[in-house]
Amino acid sequence: MTDLVQVAKQAGVSRATAARAFSDPHLLRPATLQKVLDAAELLGFRPNHIARQLRTQSSTTLGVLLPSLVNPVFSHQLQAMELRAREAGYGLLVATSDYQPEREAAIVEHMLRQRVAGLVLTVADADSSAVLTTLREAAMPFVLAHNVPQTSPWRAVYVDNHAAMREATNALLALGHVQIGMLAGPMLQSDRARLRYQGYCEAMRAAGHRARPVIEMRSHTHSAFSLLMPHLRGSAPLSAVICTNDLLAMSLMGAAARAGVRVPQQLSVMGFDGVAIGEQIAPSLASVVQPADHLGTVAIEMLLQPAREDRRVLAHHLRRGESVAAPHSVCSPLPGNRYDAL
Repeated sequence: MTDLVQVAKQAGVSRATAARAFSDPHLLRPATLQKVLDAAELLGFRPNHIARQLRTQSSTTLGVLLPSLVNPVFSHQLQAMELRAREAGYGLLVATSDYQPEREAAIVEHMLRQRVAGLVLTVADADSSAVLTTLREAAMPFVLAHNVPQTSPWRAVYVDNHAAMREATNALLALGHVQIGMLAGPMLQSDRARLRYQGYCEAMRAAGHRARPVIEMRSHTHSAFSLLMPHLRGSAPLSAVICTNDLLAMSLMGAAARAGVRVPQQLSVMGFDGVAIGEQIAPSLASVVQPADHLGTVAIEMLLQPAREDRRVLAHHLRRGESVAAPHSVCSPLPGNRYDAL
């Protein structure tokens, strides 16, 4: 691993001068400072977080990496994080990955160079994420939010996605639904969605019913009704769908209304996240509620008190809504002419 001595040698300066470039750059001549910075970039040296003496309590910024701020679950979480960090004397540096794993590395590298004191982040897949290994090698404190590492020792706060989706599926089974499907965004971009699918499968199999393959949408938050349409026809049409987040569920409900499919009379829809706007639409959205505010607060507290706990599982609950109901024994035929236009 590159150290400060190598940077000094590359720049043709003393180690003390190289160190001063990162601790007190204003004391150096501009030309000398630039030589040291160029050498550090060439050698891939991150002085602020590999050299422990340069990563001190003087840093009052925490990094936050989220998949998106479009989904209210993340924006509510961020608001709680900002409040708790401010109470502790820290500010936040925030970036979003748009659910793209390749963006995560660039964002984390930028935050390391910005001398953040620690990070809270949500990545695509905690067990295969290269950025988490980078953070460990840089001795950078971090806490995962929402991710549930299965094979890695990363510190994390989350709800039990597997159990939550099993409970949501059981709630639909209790209403009399047998033909239940699950809608998700791109599965490779979310380890949470994969755990939720496992919970769905477990509940279906335990009840003696077939677990269907995931109906995968092109987006995490927008449904393409044409991809669902084939599953609403045939000898065993779906009577209920569980979506891996509320925005996807609400998008589906809107698309269903435009297609002339009545929710919940012809199709029950369950969400996941429990965002407040879901209670304000008609029909109101049934959903698994995650405590987004509490999760954000706990993530910051875990980051600032690293010795206390490595994992924190928060409670979830099911929110009953008008978007689910018992399946009708006799349903009106689905309007095929409307599907043809989608």
